[in-house]
Amino acid sequence: MSEATTEPVARTVAAAFRLAWLAAPAQLAGAVVVAVLSAAAPALTAWLTRATIDGIVTSLDTGELLVFVAGLGAVGIAAGVLPHATRYAQAEVGRRSTVRALDELYRAVERQAGLRRFEDPPFLDRLRMAGNGGRAPGELCGEVLGAGAGLLGAVGLIAALAVVSPLMTLIVLAAAVPVLVMELRLARRRAAVLWRMSPTARREFFFSHLLGHPVAAKEIRLFGLARFLRERMLTEHRAIDVAQRAVDRRELGTQGGLALLGACVAGGGLVWAVFAARAGQQSVGDVSMFVVTVAGLQATLVGLVGSLAGGHQSALLFAHHRVVLAAETDLPVPVAPVPVPPLRRGIELRDVWFRYADDKPWVLRGVSFVIPHGASVALVGRNGAGKSTLVKLLCRLYDPTLGSIHWDGVDLRDLAIDELRQRTTALFQDYMEYDLTAAENIGLGDVAAVDDRHRITDAARLAGIDDVLAALPRGYDTMLSQVFTEGDTSDDESNGTMLSGGQWQRLALARALMRGERDLLVLDEPSAGLDAEAEYEVHTRLRRHRAGRTSLLISHRLGAVADADRIVVLVDGVVAEQGDHGELMATAGTYAHLFGLQASGYTRAGAQR
Repeated sequence: MSEATTEPVARTVAAAFRLAWLAAPAQLAGAVVVAVLSAAAPALTAWLTRATIDGIVTSLDTGELLVFVAGLGAVGIAAGVLPHATRYAQAEVGRRSTVRALDELYRAVERQAGLRRFEDPPFLDRLRMAGNGGRAPGELCGEVLGAGAGLLGAVGLIAALAVVSPLMTLIVLAAAVPVLVMELRLARRRAAVLWRMSPTARREFFFSHLLGHPVAAKEIRLFGLARFLRERMLTEHRAIDVAQRAVDRRELGTQGGLALLGACVAGGGLVWAVFAARAGQQSVGDVSMFVVTVAGLQATLVGLVGSLAGGHQSALLFAHHRVVLAAETDLPVPVAPVPVPPLRRGIELRDVWFRYADDKPWVLRGVSFVIPHGASVALVGRNGAGKSTLVKLLCRLYDPTLGSIHWDGVDLRDLAIDELRQRTTALFQDYMEYDLTAAENIGLGDVAAVDDRHRITDAARLAGIDDVLAALPRGYDTMLSQVFTEGDTSDDESNGTMLSGGQWQRLALARALMRGERDLLVLDEPSAGLDAEAEYEVHTRLRRHRAGRTSLLISHRLGAVADADRIVVLVDGVVAEQGDHGELMATAGTYAHLFGLQASGYTRAGAQR
């Protein structure tokens, strides 16, 4: 994915017009009509100017002369109105196309069922450029229509100029060739710079985002990181400036030289026309038409070349959109997925191996164990043992590199993935804090019931966060963020409230519990951010909630998992031992060692007090 795209530009242009036609058929048709009318105006102006001046010189009948003058007036009015109509029509096509393009783009993102694409920097760069270039389809259609109008206008002006001087016509056209070539090269260079600098732009955004992030603000100020991060941000920004400056300088030199060439051609042609008229070879009307035509043709050709170059650049940007749309899902989807039945026997991991990339170390190595239906299983181990990775595999956010996971004997890869996730709920260790209301933060656990306040409050009570949320300035309707606060009302608590870390964790737990009676409940460190009393309360509530339910609990607090029906101990991605609390303590293995360390820590702390 080192190159922007290899798709032909013509195919990209066709795709942009298909999208625009589906988004705004009437507006696109209007834009085409206006473009055609605009194209005719310059040539009509040249012919009518010649006829009017020659009519004056030859004392043409007043009635006939007025026809030419009226024609010039009508064309002038049209020339004044049509550009505004063109801008409006193209802007409306652009707006509607942008909405459809963004909808298509993020539908394609939605089809990525797993996580691998979102950990692939080139894909993220494409996604960012496609998102930022959401206006590219409309702009591309506008540039193509502009180029078409310019081409039609140029044909009319060329015909008019050829009447006066075929030789000068060839000279003007020849002078336009290097303009076209150089502008297309500049367009490719600009698009290439955007693509090449994507990682740099991503790093600049990261540092600038940190400098204004409310969570990062504590460490930044305590450790004095602001200057360090600011300099890193500016370094990345300057790198982007250097690349863009090089393109701008090349563009300045190229376009300056081309403008000089155009001026020389026009000046030389004017000198020829004047002397030709003096020698009686051209009429005054011919000279006037020559001046109008050359100026109009050069302007039209410059506009045509600019539209072609701009269209080429927009096509290159829109190509990123096309690549994202064409990207296959990162998880294989079965042709005929097996419906996911309610869990009856349990979930079995069979010799599961996993690593995040072929050049990365193994995170899991031959993991095998069973989560029986209706049983509570705890997964324990040191940091980096592979516990959270197993959670992602159970939710089928990844597939095992080797081995398989079975739902009542059926490989997860053969099941309908949406149905599988509908039967699963989970609290991830790295849970989200949404800039939404408290009710919405919980309701997202089951978006179909996001407005069911009864279910939301029930989930909050189960997670032990109901009293906190009810006491907020606007209760459950309080915005849990001040990102969207407007004006000078940021000190008004009713505009938004920030929760503590422990409160956010309980709210995230409520979001997981919002899904209700699911076949599998996965809780990854549900009490990591809680104090001892809150942790005890949460685990007491969860213990009652998990009774008789199929659940997987991950916790470093081994006292919280001691009552599990089965405890699986992971060591460096391998199942070191498994059994209930009593069995594992009796074997005096890893679990007993870790449990003893924690228990002795509490005992020593109590003795010191």
